[in-house]
Amino acid sequence: MLRRIFGIETEYGITFSLRGQRRLSPDEVSRFLFRKVVAWGRSSNVFLENGSRLYLDVGSHPEYATAECDSLSDVVAQDKAGEAILRELVEHAQAQLSEEGIRGDIFLFKNNTDSTGNSYGCHENYCIERIDDLTRLEQVFIPYLVSRQIFTGAGKVVTNVKGTAFSMSQRAEHIWESISSATTRSRPIINTRDEPHADPEKYRRLHVIVGDSNMSEFATFLKLGTASVVLAMIEDRTTVLRDYNMASPINALRDISYDLWSKEPVKLTNGRDLTALEIQEDLCERAESFLQNRDLPEDQVLAVRLWREVIEQYRSDPMLLSDRVDWIAKYQIIERERERSGVKLSDAKIGLIDLLYHDTSYERGLYYRREARGHFRKMVTHDQIASATHTPPATTRAHMRGTFIKAAKEWRRDYTVDWVHLKLNDEMQRTVLLKDPFKSSDERFQKLLVSLERHG
Repeated sequence: MLRRIFGIETEYGITFSLRGQRRLSPDEVSRFLFRKVVAWGRSSNVFLENGSRLYLDVGSHPEYATAECDSLSDVVAQDKAGEAILRELVEHAQAQLSEEGIRGDIFLFKNNTDSTGNSYGCHENYCIERIDDLTRLEQVFIPYLVSRQIFTGAGKVVTNVKGTAFSMSQRAEHIWESISSATTRSRPIINTRDEPHADPEKYRRLHVIVGDSNMSEFATFLKLGTASVVLAMIEDRTTVLRDYNMASPINALRDISYDLWSKEPVKLTNGRDLTALEIQEDLCERAESFLQNRDLPEDQVLAVRLWREVIEQYRSDPMLLSDRVDWIAKYQIIERERERSGVKLSDAKIGLIDLLYHDTSYERGLYYRREARGHFRKMVTHDQIASATHTPPATTRAHMRGTFIKAAKEWRRDYTVDWVHLKLNDEMQRTVLLKDPFKSSDERFQKLLVSLERHG
């Protein structure tokens, strides 16, 4: 079976205000937010019992990286668990601020841009085979990423020199290269920094930084599921794939973002012109054929079926995807408000709707208020999300990391962990190296647990 390891890193926007007036800087409010974390972890960069990593990134952005997952349900639950964990930190920080007499509210947004035009990301990580020739990635995977925003975009009202318009993607305006080893200076579609967090002779970590942060569970499921199948086709050298190489991927990324109904074709280097929808449809057809004689996990098979459903629905009536696709849901909310109040797209009220869609608060967030009324298709249960806040995926090495952290905390042992190491900070300095992300347990790990308990 063609298993895939994947995960998501999400940077959150944070602000603190009273009746619309900012009271604390993001740096100041982030210090309050991470007080509880620093109190037990002695750092603002920690790994949690569910196998994930939580830290304060550059620009005072709280960042949550899911544990390694090999099922789409796990990664959706882990992603939503990140929101839940940060929501709890917000509640704790809010109480601390009140005790110190600082009035106002903390707002935590799962979006990709702030009011001053800064962008922060939602990065996807895929464990792929060790390949040095990136030609197939350039010919197939980048065009897939550029065109998939028709169902993965989070949507945004953009104002620039051309005026104000609605775009599918929040990140499209902030990406400047196709492939690069940089992440902030040039912001490529794919980051090629060779940091596999696994056996470097076998694996490569494909770091995708073009994606939007999705509120929709369905969009997250489809985003990682379709990407995994496309990567499987690329890795399988017997699969014939069309060269979709674009004449200008960055221009295409921006153009597609504003072409909401996929009417304008993109120029390919082979002289052909295809719309975003046509690229996705062709890839979907090839994925359906690929599944006929390959043993892929059931959830990836489901992802291809849902991919087909979305393509067909988008072609007939895109608005009926408002229960699955973030940008369409947001567009629908905005257009209804404009019709009701007669305001322009550039009106401040529309800007507030744009922002509040991503508010992680159940009470304020427009996504969560709609979800509570059953307006979004869920892919995991609330119980699965609650469990994922403290339980790691059972079938990847995250199981060992999470189990070790929980046991070390229970036995009050000093420890150090990262993605590939488990270390007891005692006179023996016992360390276990986890080079295989697919292994959920081994003898060395079991011995480390036993030694931890014996010396507790």
